[in-house]
Amino acid sequence: MMVCETTRKGRKCTFMTAQGCVFNGGSCVEIVEACSGCNRSEQHETGWFCSAFPDPTVKWKHGNCNLATHVQATANESKAKINPIKASKRRGK
Repeated sequence: MMVCETTRKGRKCTFMTAQGCVFNGGSCVEIVEACSGCNRSEQHETGWFCSAFPDPTVKWKHGNCNLATHVQATANESKAKINPIKASKRRGK
């Protein structure tokens, strides 16, 4: 890993190479409003950035970010479909 020279200067980054930043667009993207309050957001001299992912908008595109520390996952408890024929057989035993 090399040290970032674009947006998060001084931090090790997997997207930095000798030719510069190879991430899509050439640099990390600032956090979105949904990221505010997350423990992974860091302030740098160029703005606020996610420490875990270079483009937070992609993580929030289809719902909640799976890396967000400020969002609680809700478990969807759905009752399993019961086959009435098998249930009647179980009662007969």
